[in-house]
Amino acid sequence: MPRRKYSEEQIIAILREADAGVPVLDLLRKHGIVRNTFYRWKAKYGGLDVSEARRLHALEDENRRLKKLVADL
Repeated sequence: MPRRKYSEEQIIAILREADAGVPVLDLLRKHGIVRNTFYRWKAKYGGLDVSEARRLHALEDENRRLKKLVADL
């Protein structure tokens, strides 16, 4: 899996800029991301706080680990 370029905190900050009224195209150019990435982030992290995003990431990791354990059985 490739290393993430942006952390959850940075993603949420970018989404908050968009909510504040900054045009999406300007955000895309400023941060060097593509439109699909922005809207995927918005679907996943839209409306979350930083602590909620960290919890979501931790739950996804735990779910991945448990699925692997079950598959190994």
